[in-house]
Amino acid sequence: MKLCGTWMANSPLAFTAATLLALTGCGGASDDRPAAPAAKGMSAPPNAGGRAPDSSPNNSFNASNTASREILGVLSVEHEVDVLAQRDGAVTAVNAEEGATLPKGGILAHLDDRTILAQLEKAKADLRVAESNVKYNEAELKASQARLRRAEEMQKAGLNSQADLEEAEFKAKGSTFDLESWKAAVDKNKSEVRLLELEVDKTHIRAPFQGVVARRYIREGQNVLKDEKCFRLSQLGPLLVRFQVPEASARRPLMGERVHVAMANDAQRSFEARIRRVSPNVDAASGTYDVTAQLAGAGRDLRPGMAVRIEWSEAPRSIRSRIP
Repeated sequence: MKLCGTWMANSPLAFTAATLLALTGCGGASDDRPAAPAAKGMSAPPNAGGRAPDSSPNNSFNASNTASREILGVLSVEHEVDVLAQRDGAVTAVNAEEGATLPKGGILAHLDDRTILAQLEKAKADLRVAESNVKYNEAELKASQARLRRAEEMQKAGLNSQADLEEAEFKAKGSTFDLESWKAAVDKNKSEVRLLELEVDKTHIRAPFQGVVARRYIREGQNVLKDEKCFRLSQLGPLLVRFQVPEASARRPLMGERVHVAMANDAQRSFEARIRRVSPNVDAASGTYDVTAQLAGAGRDLRPGMAVRIEWSEAPRSIRSRIP
């Protein structure tokens, strides 16, 4: 034992080994380790409500509020129609070519009117005959009424029979009916004359409004049928652009509001348009409604049918003014 104690006191390595053995024996099987420190930069746990912190005011607008839609459209005008033939006939003259400007009522072409003119002359002659018969029966009625008055006086004086008086009354009534019949014939013939004059006017294909001939469908000598297209007439201004806005859009367009319009093939050429009409109905198939805007200060080289791009901002005006 003395030797052992001397060895332990004089040997540092032995003392260290003994100390480690004692600590191991006292600690038992415990495997506790200090918790690892939190990693630097790890995000904090979410708050109790589970919501992300509020963003800044400029980022609080929904993306749909600040979105702009670019919609393709076509320039148009209020009045652009195909002028149709109002009756059958052969084209005897073409008075307007494509590009010609005509006033309202201007004659575009003529149809053959010889048959209608002949019928019109006959109707006018029948009218003259009826008017002459009216004058004759007016005179006849006066004479019949005079004979009736004389027959009544003679009947009172006892100079004629009851049969003579009844005959005079019959003739007077007959004259009245004849006169009314011929007056009705005059009215009928006047109606026929007006109808035929209208048919003659239908042989003149006229411009329904002041405009430019955009297309000519007929040629001289061609036989056309009623309601067949003859010309396309178009106004050159004011120019309109129609586009569709989704019914689910964040806002509805306002009358007089400005929209930006640019040429489809040249974005540098842009114009301002103001909303003129907003349709109250929504198309069930597309979920959109029609909006019509009128161009302001458009160049004279613009024509109906040109393709354009319309920039439609869905943001309300108050929001757009705060967007940087």
